[in-house]
Amino acid sequence: MSHCFSIIGLMSGTSLDGIDLSYCDYTYTSDQWSYSIRATKSYTYTSYWQEKLKNAIHCSALELYQLDIELADLFSETVLEFISEFKFNTSEISALASHGHTIFHQPENEFTVQIGNGERIAVKTNLIVINDFRSKDVALKGQGAPLVPIGDHHLFSTFADGFLNIGGISNISFRTGTTISAFDICPGNLPLNYLIQKIGIPFDKNGEHARKGNLNLTLLNELNSLGFYSKLPPKSLGIEWIEANFFPVISKHELSLSDQLCTIVEHIAIQICKVSNEHHLQQLFITGGGAFHTYLIERIQHHFKGSVVIPSAQLIEFKEAIIFGFLGACRLLLHPNCLSSVTGSIRDNCGGVIHIPN
Repeated sequence: MSHCFSIIGLMSGTSLDGIDLSYCDYTYTSDQWSYSIRATKSYTYTSYWQEKLKNAIHCSALELYQLDIELADLFSETVLEFISEFKFNTSEISALASHGHTIFHQPENEFTVQIGNGERIAVKTNLIVINDFRSKDVALKGQGAPLVPIGDHHLFSTFADGFLNIGGISNISFRTGTTISAFDICPGNLPLNYLIQKIGIPFDKNGEHARKGNLNLTLLNELNSLGFYSKLPPKSLGIEWIEANFFPVISKHELSLSDQLCTIVEHIAIQICKVSNEHHLQQLFITGGGAFHTYLIERIQHHFKGSVVIPSAQLIEFKEAIIFGFLGACRLLLHPNCLSSVTGSIRDNCGGVIHIPN
């Protein structure tokens, strides 16, 4: 028996680049999944929204509830614009699968918070909405992250044996025997963007500023010595950890911006390749905004014993949105979309809250 779902995937990541939307058909036949892309588009956050979301961690409870509604309205407007621009027939859309935007991620305290109110989006768009994919796993004593690995396995396994996504956080997934393993490795674009934005530049294009810098071994050694890196998986990172542990180490050193960026890039490359080499990976399939950071990719290739695979720009930018659409398809079929081998939860589970517009 075959099942087919046409789902819009919505991703808003910690790097605050914008809202990534994909519209794909997902087909399940004879225990195999396949997908085809109808359209993808990214909608850049305005500076107003970047500031709002960057500072949301400091909101009062009332302000956060208000922001939850405001962001739901922005998501709704963006999805409707996407549908209109590509002239999609809304009656064909099975669901909208929304990651939301993470504000707090503290699985050690048994909670994770992604805003962008699903009920409101459903009403505003008149679509079935699936969101809050992480909370069930956290309730089952898991990390609630990463969620992408099951999609890597079912949709992209012909490309490589290791999957690295460099968004705000760098995370990896790979197969060991019959078990899928995955975890957050280290920060990614988040600290790089944070530093370059201090001089009014949104991101370090191709790593040009980082490439001009000099490596500071003292800072590099301090970053490599952070306690997170000696922890065993499952493990995940949030912006809280970066603010509390990563930024204070950087601010202790009076370095030029280029030297800071150069050293952080080296740190990221070392941590990524330490994990990849330890698990004897042969090919590393790299997606997320960091795949466009030419200097970072060069440093990863320098330290990695295998080969780096850089896919099409569309997959680099939209793989996570595509996979969130896939997680939505799994939710509609009641198939597990979150793996205990990845998150450390009590069992595999099927996460996501379904909101019906009527």
